Amino acid sequence: MTTLKQGVIASGLDQVLTTSGPYTLFAPSDIAFRKLESGTLTNLLKPENKVQLTHLLQQHVVAGKVNFSALKDGQKLTTLHGKQLSVKVLDGKVSIDNATIQTQDIHASNGVIHSLDTVLAN
Repeated sequence: MTTLKQGVIASGLDQVLTTSGPYTLFAPSDIAFRKLESGTLTNLLKPENKVQLTHLLQQHVVAGKVNFSALKDGQKLTTLHGKQLSVKVLDGKVSIDNATIQTQDIHASNGVIHSLDTVLAN
């Protein structure tokens, strides 16, 4: 999650995520970020695009701790940016807006992290 960490720091979202929370972070993996169109990530990391980067990353964070076992088919989750995420459960696999959860329930002091195979679209 090196790329995500870089984005969180560049956006200033680390200041939010280090508070008591709790939060659920649907964290795109490094592979997920590599799926973005060429140049997108480099562009987002520029200081002049901090607002765009912040909005994108906030779409991956939900207030409250939502463990993998609590995710239900058809459930809607609201992100810090106000976007509604749709949960789909099929054959034991869980996806969030068509991004599949790869690694689940990585516990943090202020919440939980689930790794995604795709960056959630704006």
